[in-house]
Amino acid sequence: MIISHTRIQYINKFVQQCSNFVFKKYLSSSICHNQSKMDKFKLASRYKSGEYNVWIEYNELAAITKPLNLGQGFPDYEPPSRFSNYLAEVASEKNVYFHQYTRGLGHVRLVNALSKLYSKLNNRKIDPMNEILVTVGAYEALFCTIQSNIEFGDEAIVIEPFFDCYEPMIRIAGGIPRFIPLRNTNPNAPVSQSSDWKLDPEELASLFNAKTKLIIVNTPHNPLGKVFDYDELMMIADLAKKHNVLVISDEVYEWLVYEPIKHIRMATLPDMWERTITIGSAGKTFSMTGWKLGWAYGPANLIKNLCVVHQTAIYTCATTVQEAVARCFEYEISILDTPESYFQNLSKELRPKMNFVSKILSENSFKPIIPDGGYFIVSNWTAFENKIDLSLETDQYKDLKFTKWLSKNVKLQSIPFSIFFSENNKTMATDFMRLCFFKKDETLNKAEQILTTWTRKLS
Repeated sequence: MIISHTRIQYINKFVQQCSNFVFKKYLSSSICHNQSKMDKFKLASRYKSGEYNVWIEYNELAAITKPLNLGQGFPDYEPPSRFSNYLAEVASEKNVYFHQYTRGLGHVRLVNALSKLYSKLNNRKIDPMNEILVTVGAYEALFCTIQSNIEFGDEAIVIEPFFDCYEPMIRIAGGIPRFIPLRNTNPNAPVSQSSDWKLDPEELASLFNAKTKLIIVNTPHNPLGKVFDYDELMMIADLAKKHNVLVISDEVYEWLVYEPIKHIRMATLPDMWERTITIGSAGKTFSMTGWKLGWAYGPANLIKNLCVVHQTAIYTCATTVQEAVARCFEYEISILDTPESYFQNLSKELRPKMNFVSKILSENSFKPIIPDGGYFIVSNWTAFENKIDLSLETDQYKDLKFTKWLSKNVKLQSIPFSIFFSENNKTMATDFMRLCFFKKDETLNKAEQILTTWTRKLS
């Protein structure tokens, strides 16, 4: 039988179509199979809440745009040389044990120094071996505290704005964060103060219930710079005692308080020692964030819980750094009540910088919130909302759009305020940004020049 040329073409086309269909089906099946195989190795679902990190994103942005960076919280000049000299001494001394593992829960010399200092500040004897844990920064101290105390379904009260690691740490442990915002009680004041931002007593009380395991209190506060006063802390303490709740007191900025304001330690309030874990930081205390050393102190039965998480995940911190920090503390303790004390002088050093940044913000149509502590200043930026085009920025919240636009076009980097709030409350924060003023005067003068030049162009 002779097959026509036309029929041969038809048959070839049909075969090709069948082949394409089979190949596509095979390819699709193969892709789905491979995807299914790879899904087995995706990020564990309990860590999804920590997948986005603003510091990574804004560090990468700074690397691209090369702005004057007032975003991240660290000084751009050296602390007193005596602190770094201690590390150099430890590294060069002929003591082999400084280069080996030390006690897992805290180098003995360091916990003894911490005990001496905090026993005095808390007016009680703190056992260095059982009531203090040394950690890789305050970050790890927070992680150990939350992980060791939260059971699945427990609730944790978080005051907004909050340092952004609180929420994912709670969720990773299986806990449920319950958020309550600080609200501006004096919105029409000519000069906004961090002390104007307060908790609503009834709203706070309504969050406590049988499932509440803990509440996190950050004072002095990041990012607002609020220092909780005695009445505010007592309100929290009374609720914690009434409902048998643990208090995590994040006090890493304890030495950064501007007179006449005083820092009050939660653990010193009546009957609060037995239910308070206090978090501290060598990076904040000695202005050396790269040393990455922190601690937690509290009653032995609570610290024991943290130790289990710490020894499972970390085991021990760098011996050389712990030895050096111990020597830093020993020296500072010896001069604590003298004019030479770094602890006493740090806020005096930073106050003129805070005043300067507040002044240049105000003079350039921003509205700063004057802090009582810490080294950050939060400022309303919305005077520029209708003067610039943010349409090319694709973020959901306008403070992210503005801060990214500012970094790209004005070459000044800040941090969006909404990242310190829960998803439901971010919209109440989008009018603000956060800046760090712990910078050398040359840096702050350059910031003034940048802002003044830009705002004049807009006028």
